[in-house]
Amino acid sequence: MSMPVTVAWQSRAPQPPAYNAVPARTTLADFSRPIHRTPPPPPLSHRPLSESPSQEASVQTPKTTEKVKVAWTDASKQYVARAIASLDDGLPAGITKADCAAKLKSTMNYFGERNSLHTVDWPNYPLPQVLLLGERMGTSSNPTESISNYVIPSSDSTNNQPLASSSKRKSQDMDGLQPSSSPAKISIPPWQKTNSLVDRISFANGQKDKRTKKNASAADSPSKFDSTDLEKRKQRFQLGAAVSKTTPPWKSSRNDSDSEESDAPIVGTNQSLEKSYLRLTSRPKAESVRPQHVLEKTLDMLRQKWKSEEKNYNYICNQFKSLRQDLTVQHIKNPFTVRVYETHARIALEKEDLGEYNQCQTQLRALYEQNLGGHPAEFLAYRILYFVYTCNKADMNDLLAELTPADKTQDAVKHALAVRSSLALGNYHKFFKLYLEAPNMGPYLMDMFVARERLSALANISKAYMSISLRFLTDELGFMNADECRAFFETYNVQHLIEEKVDEKTGKQSRVNMKGSAALFDKLRANAFSKIDIKGQI
Repeated sequence: MSMPVTVAWQSRAPQPPAYNAVPARTTLADFSRPIHRTPPPPPLSHRPLSESPSQEASVQTPKTTEKVKVAWTDASKQYVARAIASLDDGLPAGITKADCAAKLKSTMNYFGERNSLHTVDWPNYPLPQVLLLGERMGTSSNPTESISNYVIPSSDSTNNQPLASSSKRKSQDMDGLQPSSSPAKISIPPWQKTNSLVDRISFANGQKDKRTKKNASAADSPSKFDSTDLEKRKQRFQLGAAVSKTTPPWKSSRNDSDSEESDAPIVGTNQSLEKSYLRLTSRPKAESVRPQHVLEKTLDMLRQKWKSEEKNYNYICNQFKSLRQDLTVQHIKNPFTVRVYETHARIALEKEDLGEYNQCQTQLRALYEQNLGGHPAEFLAYRILYFVYTCNKADMNDLLAELTPADKTQDAVKHALAVRSSLALGNYHKFFKLYLEAPNMGPYLMDMFVARERLSALANISKAYMSISLRFLTDELGFMNADECRAFFETYNVQHLIEEKVDEKTGKQSRVNMKGSAALFDKLRANAFSKIDIKGQI
């Protein structure tokens, strides 16, 4: 019986593959347009020998577009920063921050994609809000309008064609763009866009406004405002941009007039010694302002009236404010100015008017820096005591860091520093001793916080003594006499702690029962430190 013989290796004819090879897509495609695909290549066995693999790749693989990196100049970066900062200075009517942000982005992208950022005079280039005003008034529609006014001239003709070297890498869509076309209407494929400087800017809202597209489309439509109204708005905006940051007190932000009044100092001609204080709403006239020689007589008159028995603080304060106003509008800064502010500050301290005192102290700090004389050490000590009163540790530390060795040798400053140190260490015995020895107007400032320090001392004493003599408390807490100490206890409704006892040796004696009063004084101390009335700031 014969068995069939199986041949292990038998040559067969090559078979065509069961699939068609398709090259991988290397670029993004715009799926919104119909795609014309290249038919699949024939099988390997039927492919003509004349076609090489390189020719196949050139036919099947579309050209890739390389991204062009935009070289941002320092001037263009400064322009972007200036444009963003101008958004907080006020915008013309009908223009929002979203409109300005969209205009800024389109402008920077327009010049960046053409590699022409270095050809623009950015320091003089209009801001986005000005460009939007021009568009809505019909004077300009794109950033290339009147571009010759902002192009930096160059002798090299090759600099005028920055796109020549990279023209081969541009797609055919970019080759058809003309300088007169608006950047908002340019259709750029998404894969050819690069992250511009404006794209990396984070605006205040943190995200794009949903109304950006709506406002952008509304910008192309005819404006609903009349041309005369737009012209007035434009002039008002340009006027506001040109105003200095430091405006005179009579200049109001609600004044829409186009008057060009000079900010030069006024030379007064008024000879009246007394004049009521009125807040300025317009530029004062020379006949309503008193010159310096008249103001010197006014100061002497006010000092004499304050030293008299009849002290009308409301009248004195009103006259001092009018005197200071005349000095300000005439730009007078000399030793006489220092004397006026020092006198008013001392009177305000005497009447515990911290609002006027702080205004004077602020001006005195600036005047002392100009070395105009006066008493800087005295008012430096007042500043230290004021920070002790307000418990402002941050400003106190800053002030201590600014002190010079010469400042620390002044008697008033040394006393104020000792007061601060005694309270920081909890040494109430030393504090009340310094309170009775305070120089100048220091006692008036210390009177504002001595009551709370007495409560703090009583809270500590109540934890150490069961009973204590009223006379001892009078001396220890800085009272002038026992009656003043009793009145202090009555003010805080703790007079029931005072007991009258008879001693065989000393006779009748008043003592304060401290047993069980620690919680009461702790509560009074906490309430005293939680209520600090700060009227004005230095």
